[in-house]
Amino acid sequence: MNIEFMEALEQIQQDKGISKDVLIEAIEAALISSYKRNFGSTHQVRVEVSRDSGAVHVYGQKRVVNEVDDDTQEISLEEAKATDPRYEIGDVVEREVTPRDFGRIAAQTAKQVVVQRIREAERGVVFEEYISRESDIIAGVVARAVRGTILINLGKTEAILGHNEQMPGENYHTGDRIKTYIVEVKKTTKGPQILVSRTHPGLIKRLFELEVPEIHDGIVEIKSISREAGYRTKIAVDTKDPNVDPVGACVGQKGVRVQAIVNELRGEKIDIIRYSDSPKEFITSALSPAKVSQTYVYEDTKSARVVVPDYQLSLAIGKEGQNARLAAKLTGWKIDIKSESQMAELESAQANTGAIDEEQVHSADETIVMTDPETDLDTTEE
Repeated sequence: MNIEFMEALEQIQQDKGISKDVLIEAIEAALISSYKRNFGSTHQVRVEVSRDSGAVHVYGQKRVVNEVDDDTQEISLEEAKATDPRYEIGDVVEREVTPRDFGRIAAQTAKQVVVQRIREAERGVVFEEYISRESDIIAGVVARAVRGTILINLGKTEAILGHNEQMPGENYHTGDRIKTYIVEVKKTTKGPQILVSRTHPGLIKRLFELEVPEIHDGIVEIKSISREAGYRTKIAVDTKDPNVDPVGACVGQKGVRVQAIVNELRGEKIDIIRYSDSPKEFITSALSPAKVSQTYVYEDTKSARVVVPDYQLSLAIGKEGQNARLAAKLTGWKIDIKSESQMAELESAQANTGAIDEEQVHSADETIVMTDPETDLDTTEE
């Protein structure tokens, strides 16, 4: 190695932010292995690279002992004192053992180490950039598909959109620009691994934050989200500003804001609901677009019974129970939906048997239920 090489290390330090001393220390460590491998040495050695000239020196090391058991690792006190009378037991004696052609090996090794460290540093920069963006939204271009997994070009690296994180019925073509949600960033030996999703509820949250200034500024708050990706999403919003309509702010003039999100999600339906501290009001709103006749809330079991007109029963339940399921997830309450005729039959049977006090059935402070938000099971009676 020479002065030009040391100047190159200084340039790398400026351009890549990798300390010159760190690089030299790494080169010295690598040269020890190279020396032992190329010259079949079992001696303990130390390699020193001059910070100024780049000159490389190899020093063999032996520990001073009273009685030598291994002459490749140890030296007697008598022999050591013959070199320098100041040596004592336990000291390390160094002698230069630099091979004549070690410069060529040193140059090759140094180049490999520098290239490797630059690559590691660049990977570290990418990792730090994206680890700070976990739970954020990111735009990228579809690069290619590998056995059902979509690789998305983010510019500096690629993100992985796994099969389970893809929206049902959505097709991805090379060159398509899509937005995804960063679920996790992992550090691996091959560089950062960025896992993204199109199905995560966080994608909805971040899209609304991008499209609705009132949410970004904290005027409107997203209280909860329930989603069945590719089909339907319910989002509950609220505000402490009496002059702001949180639902209207999210919808936008002529629906332009919510429509932009629907377009990004390739037509997924979105129900925007006004949050309420009253479970009865919140559950009633959560079943939108169905009209609710009455809601009974049971605080002790965090369950509710909702009564709807007969012609609204199918709408309240939704296709395969989807509307009821999403409402249960959104509110965190179990919801049992019954039509008015079913409720009338139930009340008649209870009145005849006296199984339940009539006042309990009609209490406005109590309520409803059907779908379990924990198990996601549809227990609707039709």
